[in-house]
Amino acid sequence: MNEFLMLAFAIIIFTCGFGVSLWIRVLIDRHRRQDAQNEAEQIIQEAKHKADALLKEANIEAKDRLLEMKNEFDAETKDTRTELKRQERRLIQKEENIDKKIEQNDQKDKELQDIEKGLRKRTDQIGKKEQEYNSLVSEQKVQLEKISSLTAEQAKELLLRAMENEARYEGAKLIKKIENEAKEQADKKAKKILATSIQRYAADYVAERTVSVVQLPSDEMKGRIIGREGRNIRALEAATGIDLIIDDTPEAVILSGFNPIRREIARQSLARLISDGRIHPARIEDVVKKVTNEIDIAIKEAGEQAAFDLGVHGIDSELIKVIGRLKFRTSYSQNVLQHSVEVGFLAGTMAAELGLKEKLARRMGLLHDIGKAIDHEVEGPHAIIGSKLAKKHGESSSIVNAIAAHHEDVPPVTVYDILVQAADGLSGARPGARKELLENYIKRLEDLEGIANSFKGVDSCYAIQAGRELRVIVESGKVSDEEAILMSRDIVKKIEEALTFPGQIKITVIRETRAVEYANK
Repeated sequence: MNEFLMLAFAIIIFTCGFGVSLWIRVLIDRHRRQDAQNEAEQIIQEAKHKADALLKEANIEAKDRLLEMKNEFDAETKDTRTELKRQERRLIQKEENIDKKIEQNDQKDKELQDIEKGLRKRTDQIGKKEQEYNSLVSEQKVQLEKISSLTAEQAKELLLRAMENEARYEGAKLIKKIENEAKEQADKKAKKILATSIQRYAADYVAERTVSVVQLPSDEMKGRIIGREGRNIRALEAATGIDLIIDDTPEAVILSGFNPIRREIARQSLARLISDGRIHPARIEDVVKKVTNEIDIAIKEAGEQAAFDLGVHGIDSELIKVIGRLKFRTSYSQNVLQHSVEVGFLAGTMAAELGLKEKLARRMGLLHDIGKAIDHEVEGPHAIIGSKLAKKHGESSSIVNAIAAHHEDVPPVTVYDILVQAADGLSGARPGARKELLENYIKRLEDLEGIANSFKGVDSCYAIQAGRELRVIVESGKVSDEEAILMSRDIVKKIEEALTFPGQIKITVIRETRAVEYANK
């Protein structure tokens, strides 16, 4: 029982303690809620105060911004009004000017109308006068035809002839004047350039070779060259492509062939066979092969030496070989390689005197006749063949055109083309450079004199200086001084059209008046 009471008492005490603690917690929670509520109200009050302050500041800033914008707007408005007033004044001024111009135009229109009326009156008067003039001219023509016994067409023809003769006379005088002035200015410069070019280069004179001759130690060697049943000579001709002529010429064998390189190979091969003494088909083929290789090397060296002498570099190796082949080619007895080198020097010298590119002119001069190295293999003029060959091996268009134009197969384009033509003419026309067959020489002289004699008023003519000059003597009663000038130009044109010749031909027309009297006793 006591235990039960104690348990009950303990329960009561626990319950009372729990109730007291619960009540204390409730009081604490209530106090906390009251503090939180007070704090929240305080925060709200502070927030309201801050919001009111910010609102006041925003209102003040808005008022300031509005005031600033208003001031800016007023300033812009003021400027706009000022500009509008200025524009308005300008428009008013332009309108006034337009009104003035309209008034002036109206006045001018009135003046033009008055002028037009006056012109119409004058036109009518001129038309009447023209009719009167035409009638008077017709009457005068009729009277002139009666007086002169010539029709109007006949009189017109006579007048035209007289005017034509007068025009020819005046034209000849003008041509003579221009030529004299041009000669005075150009002769000294041209002579200086040509003389300088010729003096700065000197070349050996050459002799023409149509065949090659090999000297023999004795006539007995001819039999060994021919061989048993002609096998040696046939083997040599087959290996070289050259004909061997063995005739009654003492101690000599003549080699004849179209290709100069093959002829040189045959000459050297035969000379070696003769010095060696062993002449048979196998030995002939061996010697010809060795000589051919040596000639190929010599050709290349000759081309390289020519380019080196002229200071020309960068030429294609195949083109160098073609240049070297010119060493064995002659034209009018002139070695073509020497001629090409000479043309290169002359063209370069003239280009230097004129302030042009000297190396370019030398290159053109060296390459101008390369077509002659293969003209027996390719059809066409050697100038065109050479230009195509140069283009194939990468030469520039100016060099290609200079090669093609040096005989005027194509028209010259640059001054370098003319320089190459002049240098080619100088090299070929110098004394001793070339020679012609007697028949061709005589025929060319006859053709020159025949062309001159075909002109009216020619008394006699003479081709002198180996055909380099033609002197024409005219009758003074039929040809005037001015007509003599025209005749010389006409003769030049006809010679250039009808004849082919190296260099140039000087035409001199001579007109003189002779007074002859005889004293008798």
